[in-house]
Amino acid sequence: MKITLHPLFLLAGLAAAVFGGLPVFVICALTALLHECGHIFCATRLGYECRGVKLMPYGASAVCEIEGISAADEVALALSGPLVNLLICIICAGLWWFFPLSYAATDIIFYASAAMLFLNLLPAYPFDGGRIARRVLLKFLPEKAAGIILRALNALCAVAAVLFFVFVYRNISLLAIAAFLLCSVFERGEKYSRINFTALPKKRGREIKYVIMDEGATYRDALKFVGGGRYVVMQFYGDAFLDEISEDELYKKLSEHSIYDKIIT
Repeated sequence: MKITLHPLFLLAGLAAAVFGGLPVFVICALTALLHECGHIFCATRLGYECRGVKLMPYGASAVCEIEGISAADEVALALSGPLVNLLICIICAGLWWFFPLSYAATDIIFYASAAMLFLNLLPAYPFDGGRIARRVLLKFLPEKAAGIILRALNALCAVAAVLFFVFVYRNISLLAIAAFLLCSVFERGEKYSRINFTALPKKRGREIKYVIMDEGATYRDALKFVGGGRYVVMQFYGDAFLDEISEDELYKKLSEHSIYDKIIT
């Protein structure tokens, strides 16, 4: 996985080191990285390509190409990152319960994960909550109307962040979040393209793994069995044996189909 550092991320790290906040900065960066790893793992399991992670001063962003993804899968993909943060919070809370002295070493990890969990569930695009809100809105409204509502939600969340800074908690990060949300109002959507399986490297001396699948299996179902260092051969059955497809044949067929199509037609 390729990790790209934005120049401003390095500048923020330098500023944190100068003002004594480097440990907190590193923990927050690692928390953001784990969050994006959740997205990458989910996207890869769904059959889509992720080029890596870009670390920026306000967080991190997984560079994934998910053209043609269904609404249900995009919601699952959006939730996979916050789920990682939730698991980290649960693990930290468990450590505190069984080993109270661990609080001193894990409190920043817990609060960084909790903050990222909360922020990413906000209905503001491109946070994960905003992606979910977009999918929900598109079920009932045209794309243009949904876009207007999402921009309005972004603006409201930005205003809320500024008000929280003024009246509740004076933390410069709140102003950075507000600026990011306002900039996102004018951001264009991503360009997506599906993973090119035929470009994947071939390995020699791989063990063969046979997988038996139902005749109604989709390419998405099949992709869950690919990987792990073994070469997969899939056998399809209905009332009787129907067909056998190798991993290479699966990739070739997938280049011409959606991952939601049935393999045996």
